[in-house]
Amino acid sequence: MSIASAATINPPRPALTAGQSSPALRRLIAAIVTLCSGAILSLAAWLTPSPSGIGTHQQLHMPQCGWIAFADLPCPTCGMTTAFAHAAHGHIWSSFVAQPLGCALALAMAMTFMVSLYVTATGSRLGSAFKRLWGRRSGWLLAAVVLVAWGYKIVSYKGWI
Repeated sequence: MSIASAATINPPRPALTAGQSSPALRRLIAAIVTLCSGAILSLAAWLTPSPSGIGTHQQLHMPQCGWIAFADLPCPTCGMTTAFAHAAHGHIWSSFVAQPLGCALALAMAMTFMVSLYVTATGSRLGSAFKRLWGRRSGWLLAAVVLVAWGYKIVSYKGWI
């Protein structure tokens, strides 16, 4: 076989440009993300959500929230585990009531699981589209949402709503 015929059978692959990755690498990264997000969602589904909206994490043999113990105020993450557990059980409204940010993060985790599973199976570049969602503005927006959700949790914990 001549070199010319070998080149037509196996044409040279174009070099990857900056920001591109091979389908095999995309699939590997997506498989890792699928396993991690699937493990978190499975753990949340295994837990029984606390009816009080906080304390579900204690089923994992973790201590009570120190903020509540010392200051009688919930911490910024109080209710997150409960919100994830409710969402994993399909109770989205209960998840939102427990901790709005936890509900949003649980839904984002489910979306991450589905997209990464698709990328693992197909090698698609769909996952890389989500990189563009993160930037300076989204960081500030996330900080504001954390503060608002924390404020909501304090108000609901105190029984003011």
